[in-house]
Amino acid sequence: MYFAALLARTEDGWEASDTELDDVETLSDLADLAREAAPEEDTVLVLIEQEDAWFGVVRIDGEEDPRIYVSDAAAAARSSYGEILLTDELLGREPGDDVPDLDALVDLDGTEDGEDEDEEDDDTESGGTSAEAVPHGPVGDASVLDDLGVSEKELKALSADAVTEIAEALGASEVLETVR
Repeated sequence: MYFAALLARTEDGWEASDTELDDVETLSDLADLAREAAPEEDTVLVLIEQEDAWFGVVRIDGEEDPRIYVSDAAAAARSSYGEILLTDELLGREPGDDVPDLDALVDLDGTEDGEDEDEEDDDTESGGTSAEAVPHGPVGDASVLDDLGVSEKELKALSADAVTEIAEALGASEVLETVR
């Protein structure tokens, strides 16, 4: 089960809103959605969690690029919402690294089983599979909440109920509960 919420910091404190991610296909879409929730280029946090598997924090400050932290990239990679957060940049790879070489697939004639092992090794080194490209464990900016009272060490140590724990640390647990 997933839960996603937006927390927008305003002059009066944090405002929370439940967010539907069904129409969000890219990180850019998510950032636009978050910016719409902020009355004036205030800080907006998008908190996403999949029960007992992983959580993600996306921070948008005005028009700056989103800052992202994902607690377990491998678990998030198996989730459509997690895939939105796991950009090539976040994973430290060039765009398309885990995409198969389509030109090589065009010339398949059914005799590929007899190819040299050296050629197979070259394919693995050049692209690899998406499972190899996504590390187990946290990725991204672990200091994303430092100035808001959640240190890098605390963020990395959060439990399965991370979204609630983050909201408590921010003083936003009551507003988050209203949308949960």
